[in-house]
Amino acid sequence: MLRLGVIIGAIALIGTVLSGLAAYRVHDQELAIDRIALARAIDVHASLVQDRLTERELLARVASRLFRTPTVIRANMLQPLRAAIYAFKTDFVVAAWVARLKPDELPAARSELQRSGFANPNIRNFDDKALEQQTLDHPVDVLMDLEPRNPETAPLAGMALDGHPVFGPMLARAMAEGKPIASDPTPLLRASGPIGLILAAPVVLDDASSPAGFVTFSYELGPLMLTNDDLSLFSVALKDPRREASELIANDQGVVTTRTRAPEAAQPSAARTVTFGNRDWSLVYYAKSNTVRRAQQTAAIVAVIGLALTGIVCGLFGYVAYNNLRLSQEIQVRIGFERRLTAVIDELNHRVKNILAVIQSIVTRTLRHGSDIDVARELLIGRIHAMSNVVTLLSESQWQGVHLRGLFEARAIPHAERIAISGPDITVSARAAQSLSLLFFELASHSDEGLSLVGKHPHITAKWEVTGEEPDTVFQFRWEEFNTSAATRRPDSDFGLILLDRVAPEALGGTSKRYFTEASYVYELTAPMMTVVDMSERDRTEKFSAPVRPAR
Repeated sequence: MLRLGVIIGAIALIGTVLSGLAAYRVHDQELAIDRIALARAIDVHASLVQDRLTERELLARVASRLFRTPTVIRANMLQPLRAAIYAFKTDFVVAAWVARLKPDELPAARSELQRSGFANPNIRNFDDKALEQQTLDHPVDVLMDLEPRNPETAPLAGMALDGHPVFGPMLARAMAEGKPIASDPTPLLRASGPIGLILAAPVVLDDASSPAGFVTFSYELGPLMLTNDDLSLFSVALKDPRREASELIANDQGVVTTRTRAPEAAQPSAARTVTFGNRDWSLVYYAKSNTVRRAQQTAAIVAVIGLALTGIVCGLFGYVAYNNLRLSQEIQVRIGFERRLTAVIDELNHRVKNILAVIQSIVTRTLRHGSDIDVARELLIGRIHAMSNVVTLLSESQWQGVHLRGLFEARAIPHAERIAISGPDITVSARAAQSLSLLFFELASHSDEGLSLVGKHPHITAKWEVTGEEPDTVFQFRWEEFNTSAATRRPDSDFGLILLDRVAPEALGGTSKRYFTEASYVYELTAPMMTVVDMSERDRTEKFSAPVRPAR
């Protein structure tokens, strides 16, 4: 009997120890898994929101650069943009053209609005009160065109927005900084309308130093940043930039409301910052379940079961616990793989959209009205071939960059065999490679129009170097065509000029210039090395391509 008691006591002691250890381990694992899952879900949501905001800001930048008209007193300024903005994104509420008019231009603007069929063509304040034009001594920002035009938006035409509490500061800042600026959260279209944001991009015409007006896009805040899913691990809210203790939150129908968070209320589980319209926006995330309590409950259940079992039951429990642990690791690996796959697909979609947007711009600008069809066909084939070549190079490197020398291959640009290249063997980012491949093609495709000044094909050199000290290193590129003059070299096309002078330098965050010397044509590009290499893009791509390993 004593021996039996000892054996039973030993079995009970072993069962108690095992139960305690199992409960402790399960508690830590449940807590860690829940926290990791929540953190990853939050990171994915914040990344998707930032990509969504970046796309819409890119739309505003592209739209602001398509204006080439010498006058702004028109009520159909958005006509050239309508097809493009709907092809790019269709989730804006209203797109508008706001012209910056001088006082003596207001009568002409009224006549233009009346001619376009707007019901109230009078130039007036945003509150529909008459604007005393004789007292004005400064330009006025007047709403001249809208998309879509419907009974709800048409009455807005002709309003002066300088004194508007939301539009006024936004337009003033956009004019001062020369960049797209986002407004504070505000009701759209009407006082009871959906809460959203307005993005204003200044439009600077050729040979002008100040904006001639603004292209604005308004978006509902719910689909833009705050969409909440009943099945998600968290709810997300946007901190109101106007009031410290206020938050904007959307329900499952996407309706956004404002709430005031009390000091004693539960603190958010995490916060993330996204950038839109040259402003930082804070997203706060609240976990829908108490991970600590759930981990404690799970551990208590395991401990009770362990204390109630003896001998073989404890052994069986240990076996089952071991299998559960292994299963938990396998599930964690699978979840990690699926989330990484989702992130890769999102990244691929984003890059494909960018490539399609570039190709759309190439086709539109190359096949513009009045172009010679044979020349346009050759240029179009060459530009698309250049894009195809850089995509092939990026695919071979798993989108981790391209050797700069590879962009000068004969399959990428014409006359590659006559180009003398020199420079360090650097690897540029995917975004920089796409811009540089089109840039090199445009330069090479215009370098062999007949013979040069000495009766031979021009001699071409392409040089680049990296100067300065980390982290302020600078990438300098120089293209020179010797024995070439303005009379022998084919003039650059409209697309080429935009690419050389605006698109390529702005994509790399740098500057460019082109000029003729006594016997050569020179193009120079200078950009920060950090945008040419873009280590953040490479690190993100490496994470996507890294294998998923089980947690240890």
